[in-house]
Amino acid sequence: MSRPFFTTWSQQSSDPLFEILEGQGARFRTHEGWWLDFASLSYQANLGHGHPRMVDAIKRQAEKFCLCLPNHTYPAKENLARRLLELAPPGFDKVFFTLGGSEAVENALKIARLVTGRYKTISRYRSYHGASMGALSLSGDYRRPPLEPLLTGALHALDCHCYRCPFGKVVDSCQRECAQQFDHIMQLEGSESVAAVFCEPIPGANGVLIPPDGYWRKLREACDRHGALLVADEVLTGFGRTGRWFGIEHEQGVVPDMITMAKGLTGGYAPLGAVLVHERVSKMFNDQKLYCGLTYYGHPLSCAAGEEALAIYQEEGLIERAASLEPLLRSGLESIAAAVQGEEADVRVRGLLGAIEWRNGTEPKWASFFTTLSQQLKRERIHCYPKIDTGMMVIAPPLVIEESELREGLERVRACVVSASDHMAC
Repeated sequence: MSRPFFTTWSQQSSDPLFEILEGQGARFRTHEGWWLDFASLSYQANLGHGHPRMVDAIKRQAEKFCLCLPNHTYPAKENLARRLLELAPPGFDKVFFTLGGSEAVENALKIARLVTGRYKTISRYRSYHGASMGALSLSGDYRRPPLEPLLTGALHALDCHCYRCPFGKVVDSCQRECAQQFDHIMQLEGSESVAAVFCEPIPGANGVLIPPDGYWRKLREACDRHGALLVADEVLTGFGRTGRWFGIEHEQGVVPDMITMAKGLTGGYAPLGAVLVHERVSKMFNDQKLYCGLTYYGHPLSCAAGEEALAIYQEEGLIERAASLEPLLRSGLESIAAAVQGEEADVRVRGLLGAIEWRNGTEPKWASFFTTLSQQLKRERIHCYPKIDTGMMVIAPPLVIEESELREGLERVRACVVSASDHMAC
């Protein structure tokens, strides 16, 4: 019997589905049994599954009211916006709410065009900014080309990929060419045409590409020199994923003009995104119309979920927890990488966001490795993302994961990798 709905990012005739029946902490249950969630579903379940406080917060709001006009207010909306601005770097004074990450990027793009009067953007080739047409135009992975042509003026720069530096440099002696290129691109394109630079503090789904020190300072300097806005896309990295509230905090003193966010904002318990806007940008709309709007702007159930999520992060110490578990995740991934004997690999970890990239992982012989690895992980009921197209594996468990669960999961993943490695060697 065929499914009555589409599955995303997949060929409809071949995509396997599993039905999630319930969840608790870092695990969810299907008809096959309990799974260990090593990817926070799609990187949004920072608070894990079945958190009672989140369920109660949504219930309380639903019992009061579920509907509101976009431009009307209520306590959860006010409180959430003020709390987000408290968490942001100094100078941020406005929040634009959306229903998710793609919409957050779309509206940041619109704001950048309205403020600067320009239309070009610069983002990176290995990036993901969303599935809607504008956000996808900024993205730099396999999902963009099939839908081109997209937005005119969406330019792409080479990546901050120290393991495979596109400039042939090493991090100890380079001049941060990966960041300097943004200045060159704006010069060549014409400073008067580039509205904004959109970058994830750490490209997550595309391989946990941790930029070298000084990278974001150079981006800020280039944007200031050419009058472009700097947008930090924190949809994946925000809310403790990297061991800080926001990934941009890992480079001190850099203040972007806008910050986009979603996923961890509610821990996935309700659809919500946001754009945080610095006063140097927001002040324009005191006297000029903001041409941005959504029917479900600041939806009551979503804002109640967001307000409670921020309280949980703080009261349960989950930001600090992610930072404290980083060494364990790193050592576990290093052990997993070494399990493929004779093959060089790079391990990259920040907080509870980690990746292994095998040097030769995209060569044809590795196809059997990743196919077998996916099968073994499914048998072990471990949910994570081995990526055959890039020769890597990304792991990002919920921030509520117990240390014992993290150790157990890493050992089980290592056993799966050993099995897949043996199969590749045959």
